[in-house]
Amino acid sequence: MIIAIQLLVLLLIVLSTVLVVGVPVVLASPGQWEQSKGLIYTGAGLWTGLVIVTSLVNSLVV
Repeated sequence: MIIAIQLLVLLLIVLSTVLVVGVPVVLASPGQWEQSKGLIYTGAGLWTGLVIVTSLVNSLVV
């Protein structure tokens, strides 16, 4: 179970890094917001879901 938490946290860190780099690049590029809006919203939703799942799995271990 601890390995599952570690993998979830690793995924959370990787996704957070991708979003921290990707969102400002998309917002700074002219015309890219309209093309990438769905991808940004999907990434944000995935990040939120990953935070909730990680917290639920962590509460089962402790």
